[in-house]
Amino acid sequence: MMERAMEQLNVQLSRLTRSLRRARTVELPEDNETAVYTLMPMVMADQHRSVSELLMNSKFDVNYAFGRVKRSLLHIAANCGSVECLVLLLKKGANPNYQDISGCTPLHLAARNGQKKCMGRLLEYNADVNICNNEGLTAIHWLAVNGRTELLHDLVQHVSNVDVEDAMGQTALHVACQNGHKTTVLCLLDSGADINRPNVSGATPLYFACSHGQRDTAQILLSRGAKYLPDKNGVTPLDLCVQGGYGETSEVLIQYNGRLFQMLIQMTQNDDIKENMLRQVLEHISQQSESNYQRILTSLAEVATTNGHKLLSLSSNYEAQMKSLLRIVRIFCHVFRLGPSSPNNGNDMGYNGNKTPRSQVFKVRQGQGVRRRDPTPGREIAVSELTKHSLQEPLELLWHSLDEWLVLISTELEKNRADPGTGADIASLLLKQRQVDSAAGTGANGDGDGDGDGPAPPLPEVVMETAAGSCAHGEDVISMTANRLSAVIQAFYKCCSCQMPQGMTSPRFIEFVCKHDEVLKCFVTRNPTIIFDHFHFLLECPELMSRFMHIIKAQPFKDRCEWFYEHLLAGQPDSDMVHRPVNENDILLIHRESIFQSSCEVVAKSSNEKLKQGIAVRFHGEEGMGQGVVREWFDILSNEIVNPDYALFTQSADGTTFQPNSNSSVNPDHLNYFGFAGQILGLALYHRQLVNIYFTRSFYKHILGVPVSYQDVASIDPEYAKNLQWILDNDISDLGLELTFSVETDVFGAMEEVPLKAGGTSILVTQDNKAEYVQLVTELRMTRAIQPQINAFLQGFHTFIPPSLIQLFDEYELELLLSGMPEIDVSDWSRNTEYTSGYDLEEPVIQWFWEVVRSLTQEERVLLLQFVTGSSRVPHGGFAYLMGGSGLQKFTIAAVPYTANLLPTSSTCINMLKLPEYPSQEVLRDRLLVALHCGSYGYTMA
Repeated sequence: MMERAMEQLNVQLSRLTRSLRRARTVELPEDNETAVYTLMPMVMADQHRSVSELLMNSKFDVNYAFGRVKRSLLHIAANCGSVECLVLLLKKGANPNYQDISGCTPLHLAARNGQKKCMGRLLEYNADVNICNNEGLTAIHWLAVNGRTELLHDLVQHVSNVDVEDAMGQTALHVACQNGHKTTVLCLLDSGADINRPNVSGATPLYFACSHGQRDTAQILLSRGAKYLPDKNGVTPLDLCVQGGYGETSEVLIQYNGRLFQMLIQMTQNDDIKENMLRQVLEHISQQSESNYQRILTSLAEVATTNGHKLLSLSSNYEAQMKSLLRIVRIFCHVFRLGPSSPNNGNDMGYNGNKTPRSQVFKVRQGQGVRRRDPTPGREIAVSELTKHSLQEPLELLWHSLDEWLVLISTELEKNRADPGTGADIASLLLKQRQVDSAAGTGANGDGDGDGDGPAPPLPEVVMETAAGSCAHGEDVISMTANRLSAVIQAFYKCCSCQMPQGMTSPRFIEFVCKHDEVLKCFVTRNPTIIFDHFHFLLECPELMSRFMHIIKAQPFKDRCEWFYEHLLAGQPDSDMVHRPVNENDILLIHRESIFQSSCEVVAKSSNEKLKQGIAVRFHGEEGMGQGVVREWFDILSNEIVNPDYALFTQSADGTTFQPNSNSSVNPDHLNYFGFAGQILGLALYHRQLVNIYFTRSFYKHILGVPVSYQDVASIDPEYAKNLQWILDNDISDLGLELTFSVETDVFGAMEEVPLKAGGTSILVTQDNKAEYVQLVTELRMTRAIQPQINAFLQGFHTFIPPSLIQLFDEYELELLLSGMPEIDVSDWSRNTEYTSGYDLEEPVIQWFWEVVRSLTQEERVLLLQFVTGSSRVPHGGFAYLMGGSGLQKFTIAAVPYTANLLPTSSTCINMLKLPEYPSQEVLRDRLLVALHCGSYGYTMA
């Protein structure tokens, strides 16, 4: 026994010695689970000699499946490309067709990772290339997914069916097309793959190529005879291209199937297709050639015209046809501005490089003999020759119908004024149109027969009898046609605008508005929202806006405020008024001791777009952030803007309002500071924040672009204003005033004579020209003397507030928008207060509170409002419109248990006063006043 034990010990020591010298186990453990983890790192490193030595005298099962996925060492070798170990394992009897838990064989893994040598060896040992994994994927699917064409050539020789399908019915050709592997696609097609084979949802290889915008792959398929087939849901390859915005792939489809062009054009009427994607496709195709450009514009013009005529049909669906028309026109104008191969020439008014003159798209009628010079030197061509296929005629027909309608309405309105009894004629005429629409094939939704031709143009002269009943039902011509005609007018404006440089209005459109001024004013008077729904040109064109301003100003202030913010925020992502920053760089970090200077610096560094999305403010050394801090920042900063130390603004005669200081240049940075002040007021208005500052009426007029009048002089010099009034009220012919068109002005202590106009020092003021003199004096005192300051301020203000929108208001309303109501109505305040945490209106503490508030001075009430809300102003409309951190938030009073000397506190983000349950009115008043006078600035987290 002792000898046997010694012999075993010697064997173990010998093994230990050999193991230590070789730095590895010399023999495999007896159990497969332990042995496989010893072998696996060697197989991964392809240490075939070590693996061979270990397997030599081992009983290890080379097909042992281990791990969660139950793979063998042969799987590991194939996956890692360890070809020597793979061959060794195959010789030891490893099964090349053993499937792991997902159904993958070693050949699948070698194919997936492109291990060519391993694939070759597995095939030598009879690996089955047709085995599918659990998802139905074979080795050739893996090669096709990854585009391993060089391996695919070797493998297809062993494949019995190159079109073997996975669980979704997809072949290797499907997945190769989806991933755009051109050489793989060619290899599969050369090996007999079915080019039109559908998967389980009916999608062919061409469908897969188009779904991912694989232009070259689609071209290969089409050149090999691929059919254009939809899937089982009717979705076509072109649908997929448009949904993805794949212009190049769409172009290939159209090259091989010309009828798809018209299908593409008809997609402009489909609201389910994203407009920007469709626009990308048409943009690409139009830029490929002059002929493409003209063809697309012609076709879009025809479709727009058909939809426009449908819209003018009273039996059509207004909403659907209106959206369709404006969508098509937007796309038309986008393509028109770009032109072929010239994406940056949107402001070109004349010729598009060596292309067709753009103005031809709109304004050429059949038979016109107008000739224009061709861009090619020395060659002149007739416009009609360049536009045989009606680049312009369809749109021109629509504009002609629009013009006829407006002329007819104008005529009938005139008749009605002259003889009210004839007012039913036009109503009769309109209902007759419904009969005409029906005869033309227009259905209830105005879609006609769906062939794209649409109904005949609803010309007013043929629509003449039957609407007496319409008036009987309360429908008159304006209510029946205003929205429809207005939508077509909007389309006309867009088409005219895309011919003009940015910011300019087409003379043709201005002429159109002037011609139909009476009818358009009638539309706006009846339904003012038309201005904001369709008459955008009024907001963009001051010369047209002035014609309608009296109608706009007659609308309720509240409605105009809603319109203002609706259009001001158009295009901005939805966001809270307080921006929740992603990082510290988005926070405006302000130093309280130098609030003006530090605010100026951080705003200058900030992106205007981020400031529009929201504002986050933190005072240096303080933890507070939120809506209350933002409001405090605006409140303090507005006071700093008029700080005399900066010499930017000077007090008016009434001591409460401010206007720019004509001597502000004493501060070298005064114009930059005026620009900053404009930004702050614009930003406050943009985010509906009130500022603690009031300007003179004349400065509000400057912001609005309204001329000042001599009465405005009273704000800075009441006596001088009276003198101007006296001149206007009295005959000055024989008074011997000897005034000239010049004034003496104090410039830093020195008097200078300034002419009011050229040669003014020698032009006497007379009875005939005194009104001009008064106006010029007014402009000098109120405008010219501070013009640089006004310009700098407006440049900053217009960064956030477009001039076209602010002109919706007058100077009094602008003051309300910027500063709120200067007086606090305690009754309104109490009516719009909520109570929580045990308080209600009948509680003694609440009764005492309102009695105390009524006894406070106006200044103390402002301090209380500021203490609770962070702002010293009440918004227009009163306390019912008080804003909180997430929108409208009423003033709220919450109960807090009382302890001796406890002061009220507040949460400014939610406009909440935390009022202790004081034992008496006297204690409440004392504690409240202490809090107001000692704690009105500085907030912690609410």
